Amino acid sequence: MFMISTLIRNANIVNEGKIFKGSVLIKGAYIFDIFMAGQEPATISPDSVIDANNKFLIPGAIDDQVHFRQPGLTYKADILTESKAAVAGGITSIMDMPNTNPQTVTQLLLEQKYEMGERFSLANYSFYIGATKDNLKELLKTDPKNVCGIKIFMGSSTGNMTVDDPRVLENIFKESPVLIATHCEDEQIIRKNLAEFSGKYNNDIPVSCHPLIRSAEACYKSTSKAIEMATKYGTRLHVLHLSSAKEMDLFQNVPQLSEKKITSEVCIHHLWFSDKDYEKFGNFIKWNPSIKSEADRQGLWKALLDGRLDVIATDHAPHSLKEKQEKYINAPSGGPLVQHLLVAMLEFYNQNKISLETIVEKLCHAPAIAYKIDKRGYIKSGYFADLVLLDLNAPWTVDKKNILYKCGWSPFEGHTFRSSVTHTFVNGHLAYENGNVDERYRGMRLAFNR
Repeated sequence: MFMISTLIRNANIVNEGKIFKGSVLIKGAYIFDIFMAGQEPATISPDSVIDANNKFLIPGAIDDQVHFRQPGLTYKADILTESKAAVAGGITSIMDMPNTNPQTVTQLLLEQKYEMGERFSLANYSFYIGATKDNLKELLKTDPKNVCGIKIFMGSSTGNMTVDDPRVLENIFKESPVLIATHCEDEQIIRKNLAEFSGKYNNDIPVSCHPLIRSAEACYKSTSKAIEMATKYGTRLHVLHLSSAKEMDLFQNVPQLSEKKITSEVCIHHLWFSDKDYEKFGNFIKWNPSIKSEADRQGLWKALLDGRLDVIATDHAPHSLKEKQEKYINAPSGGPLVQHLLVAMLEFYNQNKISLETIVEKLCHAPAIAYKIDKRGYIKSGYFADLVLLDLNAPWTVDKKNILYKCGWSPFEGHTFRSSVTHTFVNGHLAYENGNVDERYRGMRLAFNR
């Protein structure tokens, strides 16, 4: 089969803790070779050449936590629209959550969702199977080589997807054949807090109370429980969207991430916002777990930079504008983020808060290591050509004209980012270039080396 080749020339390549000038040759879906500046053979004759003009070339980002809302909730979002936004934002692989309608809690429903991914996703994709109070037999059928993991909502879900029965949790942690990813909040603490604040405010609770209801205490208790069970049974555990400084005491910095049995994730909104922002943004920054105090935000940053937090993700969870404009008690939690994760992290780079090498580590390398993703997350010969070009001096302002989310809004609306994603390659295909998304191409199902 004829393979189209592309040479990306004159790039500042950010990979494995280093930045160097060079070129990358793509053949078909793969990275064929990497050349240091001045070492590119004269015999190369690619089908196309992109002059990076000293832009920065990084591996495609991997987002291990998104809610693309398909099936059943497609008035909020769908796989096509949200993967389009992801690719425009430099995210080339996503892992989607099971709380759709119907919930992805059987192997049949899981495979039906993979068929949707094959039909609609512009990014590479994997889907979690969701744990319930009574679907252990279905969970045990999960193939570790082609499914990212089991998702357990230890708090904050609906129906039988909230799994907080100790006996059920023990069985899942003991017998799981694959990585478990957890949402950790203690429901009893939350219900107690909610009843207290409902009485105090006569059910007209201000959104500023959200971090007091969904408190750091609730997060710590649930996260402690998950870690305790994972330690007891030797379970491969990944704790999602950590939000409090106190929880950071539960995690360790292990020099080799591949040796960690318990890994951790922080989301961009918990790094960007604090409780002082509720007055301005209201329900538009209402997430579960909640955005907490400035001290919590700084605690997360400290843990991110010292290695206790391994992965940065989005928890991309769109809701309609009408839903988010409801009173606090009725407004759903979550918001859209995949288009803006990478440029938001680059703002912190421009503030000298984090290095480019660390951004690439947390968004690209670490998810690939933590999930054992096959041939992704790095710029290496023989790896899939998931690549992103960044212009660090190309300011743009988020507005409704350039928001690609189906819901049509963003918590970053009106903010001017200093940096831009200019090109995104997915499996060697130029999926995004300077504001234009090629919707003809589809991503691939992720495979795992387990």
